[in-house]
Formats: sequence, C-alpha cells, structure tokens
Amino acid sequence: MSEEQTVSLVDVLQEDEELEEEASAVLGGSDSDHCSYPQGYVKRQALYACNTCTPKGGEPTGVCLACSYKCHEGHDLFELYTKRNFRCDCGNKKFAELKCKLFPEKDSVNNLNKYSQNFFGLYCTCSRPYPDPDDQVEDEMIQCVVCEDWLHGRHLGCVVPDSVGLLEMICESCMNKNTFLWTYAAHLAVSGTDIQVKKEMTADESKRDSPNETAKSDGDIQPSCKRSREDLGSCCRLKELPVIGQTRVQSGAVFLPSSWRSKLCTCQSCLENLSATGLSFLLDESDTVLAYENKGKTSEETRQHDPLMSALDNLNRVQQLEIIHGYNDMKSDLKDFLQTFAAGRKSRDPR
Repeated sequence: MSEEQTVSLVDVLQEDEELEEEASAVLGGSDSDHCSYPQGYVKRQALYACNTCTPKGGEPTGVCLACSYKCHEGHDLFELYTKRNFRCDCGNKKFAELKCKLFPEKDSVNNLNKYSQNFFGLYCTCSRPYPDPDDQVEDEMIQCVVCEDWLHGRHLGCVVPDSVGLLEMICESCMNKNTFLWTYAAHLAVSGTDIQVKKEMTADESKRDSPNETAKSDGDIQPSCKRSREDLGSCCRLKELPVIGQTRVQSGAVFLPSSWRSKLCTCQSCLENLSATGLSFLLDESDTVLAYENKGKTSEETRQHDPLMSALDNLNRVQQLEIIHGYNDMKSDLKDFLQTFAAGRKSRDPR
C-alpha cells in the first residue's frame, strides 16, 4: 500500500494560523485602504509589480498594497515583499491606460525609486522566477539587506546558518561593491558560514600576547583610543579594526546579527562614505525587515477585536460569564476530539 501523509484538522488550523501571522507581519505595516503616494518615499512598505500593466520589456513599476487591491484586482501581480524608500507608481506615465483609483494626482515619474529584476518577477543571481516551475529543488529564498534582491540559499556561496530569520544577509555582489563592509564582516559575521577566518598580529602584538591576557571576542570592535564627547567624531572605528586583528576570505554572502548596525562607525569620514555609497540606511536600526514585521504584528493585534467580545459588550455580567464558560468548554471539547481523531488516524496509518 502506498504511503500517505496523515494531516489532522489541528495541523491545518495551525498552518493557517502561521500563514495568517506571516501575512500580518508583511501587510500589517502597510495601509490596505489608501494609496501610499501622499506619504512620499515610504521608509518601508509592502510592494507589488503588475505584469498585466507593465510586462517585461517595458519600464519597471511598483504599486502599494492598497493599489494592488483597488486598481489591480484580477491582474497578474508579482509580490515583492517589502522595499525601502519607494513611492507608489500606480497610474503615472509608465502605465499606458490605467489611472489610479485612489490617488490619481501623481507626478509623471518617481525619480528616486530604485528598481531591479524583481519588478519583472525574476530573482537571485540565476535570474529565475519564484516559485520556479522548472526547479524541483526545495530551497529557501533570502533577501539581501543592501540590494534587496532575493537569492537561493544554494547560490549564496556560503553555508546558511541557523536562525536565519533573526539575521541580516549581504550578498557577495554588494559586499564587493562596498569593500569596507568586509572589514566589519571579519569581526561581526556569525559563525556557521563557510568562511576561513585567520588571526593577524603585528610583531608588537605577538610580544604582548600571553596566556594571562584576556582574549577579545569576535564581536568586540571597540577602538583603542580613549574618546571624549568632543573627539567622538574624529576617532574612526573602521580604520582601527584591521589593527585589532581579524580578517576573512572575501567571498560568499555574509550573515550578520541583528545588532551589527549599532557597531558601525559614525565618524564624519564614515558618515560621508555611507552617504556617498547610498548606504546611510544601515545606520537606522528601524530600517530592518524584522523591525517592520514587528510593527506589522503590533498594528494587526491593535486592529483586531474578537467578535465574541463585541457581542459580550451588550450582555449583563451573568450572561457574559455563562457564555464565556460555555465557549471555553466547547473549545476544550473540540480540541480533545481533534486530538483523539488525529491519534485514531495515525493508529490506522499503514506505515
């Protein structure tokens, strides 16, 4: 007899709840009723690209959550998850016929928007769609925090560490475009990646090195200079890192802990460099996708109101208690029944 996977109703309900939480995290931080255009270049929002209105070969466009519902209902949409500093394009001159139903008074183009292959439904260094009908390999897609492209785990050039959802990844291409990031990576990248790390010491450091000396942790990147408030902007933490010791082979993607942004140097020279390379957002810890998702979950929880509790508001105290007890009894009985049902199904499983 062929093997069949046994799935209980409890499993289905749990999976639905997980999917609902994931959707709330992504969509909860965006407005589903009003076009985001009047807000300008939104710090981070859920975005979509419409393959019906602007197919491949034309100009790339992105539309906000509300416009995806109200203006592009029934269209072939690419879900882009979230993007930073983007202004809704819906109905501007890039759209041949469509007019935005929510906020039609838009500029002809949004010059500060940044586009990528994602806006045509292609991802990763392999430039394939997701899901890919021709790819039978199950693989996790991970977003680079710099270019915001999504890459297959097997195409990152390193071993993907555990708890990747709590980490930030920078792809190899972005690391090579901004080579100063390799210096931070040598001291801050999490273990588990397929990277060779070596210790380099000067002659003076070798003399000072002894069993009694307390070793510095990989994450300790405090500069050696004593800084007063007046000198805070003149001491460059980044320049001192190579002196502290560690380097790494500069290849593959880099995974960094959620706190890594707080360790970036903020001297005047580094601030100017971050601005010139378009990476000033790295100094903003609220820019992270994790921060956006937490905001979405909080907003969703605030908006949600149990319909049972709404009904209870119209009843007196005794009636409220009777209904609550009855509801809890029914909930408990249903859970016991489903668990018994699931156990019975498993006992009859031919495996």
